[in-house]
Amino acid sequence: MIMRVVSYNNPKSPISEAYRSIRTNIEFSNFDEEVKTIVVTSSQQNEGKSTVTANLAVSFATLEDKKVLIMDGDLRNPTVHRMFGISNITGVTDILTGNKDFLECVHTSKVEGLHILTCGKIPPNPSEMLGSKKMKKFVEELKNHYDYIFIDAPPVGIITDAGIIASYVDGTVLVVGSKEADIEAVKISKERLDKVNANILGAVLNKYEAEGSSNAYYNYYYGHDEDQDKKKGKHSKKKSA
Repeated sequence: MIMRVVSYNNPKSPISEAYRSIRTNIEFSNFDEEVKTIVVTSSQQNEGKSTVTANLAVSFATLEDKKVLIMDGDLRNPTVHRMFGISNITGVTDILTGNKDFLECVHTSKVEGLHILTCGKIPPNPSEMLGSKKMKKFVEELKNHYDYIFIDAPPVGIITDAGIIASYVDGTVLVVGSKEADIEAVKISKERLDKVNANILGAVLNKYEAEGSSNAYYNYYYGHDEDQDKKKGKHSKKKSA
């Protein structure tokens, strides 16, 4: 069962089209450097970063002959296994500690070309594990097997974990929950990402309810950082549940 993954459940919906627009923007975000490893974070909890991560991964997996991995990088409060209704008995932490190998932990999905790597046992030292040489080497090795790797990370505005991951992956996407995120918290989150030299690909404005519509639509917006905001922005509408 795939929960809350609109890109899979309703691929022809406006919101699925919005994710495809985000996909296109990410594909063309860096002309000189290849973007294969992407971390998704937010300023605080409940802004929908895990949902965005899952939908982006599904959207990229629908590209012809592409292999995509979605990895749970939230070693404190993992949610990827719940998004896809799979077991979290083994995962990233078991691989890094040498208890299991990758093939024993990775899951296939209903989406062709999409694999899922859950968190596994919650460690006592998440930050140290995410910043370890083993983790960096593991993520780098994954590039040899997947076209894109999406990492669902904890909110960067709360703990340092997402910033650690952002320092060694190819790109970072910041999810901002409309009417939920605090503007100052978002600014602080961006500053923290800048301090670790994160390659910020852009931001996703999530849960935006358009005004002046009797049908209560939700819009999702993606914009590039700095002066690319207006040029690259994409708008789409989703009917409210």
